[in-house]
Amino acid sequence: MNQKKNIRLIALDLDGTLFNTQSKISEGNRAALKEAISKGITVIISTGRPYIGLPIEDMVEIGIKYAITANGAEIFSVPEKKPVYLDGLEPDIAEKLLQQLYQNQIHLDAFIQGDAYTQASTRPVAEKLDMPDSIKHYILDTRTIVDDLADYLAKNQLSVGKMTLNFMPDGAGGFVDRDKTETILKKYPEIKYVCGGYHNLELTKAGISKAKGLHLLCDYLHIPYDATLACGDSENDLDIIQAAGIGVAMENAAGIVKDAADYIAPSNDEDGVAEAVRRFCL
Repeated sequence: MNQKKNIRLIALDLDGTLFNTQSKISEGNRAALKEAISKGITVIISTGRPYIGLPIEDMVEIGIKYAITANGAEIFSVPEKKPVYLDGLEPDIAEKLLQQLYQNQIHLDAFIQGDAYTQASTRPVAEKLDMPDSIKHYILDTRTIVDDLADYLAKNQLSVGKMTLNFMPDGAGGFVDRDKTETILKKYPEIKYVCGGYHNLELTKAGISKAKGLHLLCDYLHIPYDATLACGDSENDLDIIQAAGIGVAMENAAGIVKDAADYIAPSNDEDGVAEAVRRFCL
């Protein structure tokens, strides 16, 4: 697929896509995005991360003004942290779900209005996760720690944009309690869950997706849906790659994502975003 469309918006996942394996934005990607923005194209982030996990300084320097976060549950303008859209699990459902999930050995984060919370008892699991040090440090450094997350949600009546569940390796090629956790999640029709990378599970309210976030933001910015390009690598990018005018998978993407994409770009360590942007937008 080589033809150019009149692309007016570029949506970029972070981990495994715009970020390289050191969780940095390369100079090549940075230059291509600045050139696209100089030509009037809107560039946005579309990530499973919460607002607090965004590279705000980099986004401001490049000229990126919007972010779809928490897999589409929370959309913000940057750097004002002004909500464009918020939709999360109701506190009673989230509390009940947490009480069941915490019976397993998991590291669990809850994303609430741009911030990220984790329960103190699960923090030691994070030290044993099988993921790059840059991702592990990000998780450990950006979470607000509470003693009892279910109780915290109930007392403050907080809806949850997204939960991320991370699992320790079991030493036999699998992950501790991942299957047991998925069995619990399947009992809740109120939620949707996908894998966001590193064998995790990410859950949101049913109906939430990056694709829905893209449509909401396109409406907000008065940009046609088919005038969009989306790049990603994980299962949580699948719907936005299918929904965009041009869907791009990174070479390092999951097979299911590559199969759905219109084009496969070089990997996140080879300036794949820049290659796709120059091919289809510049």
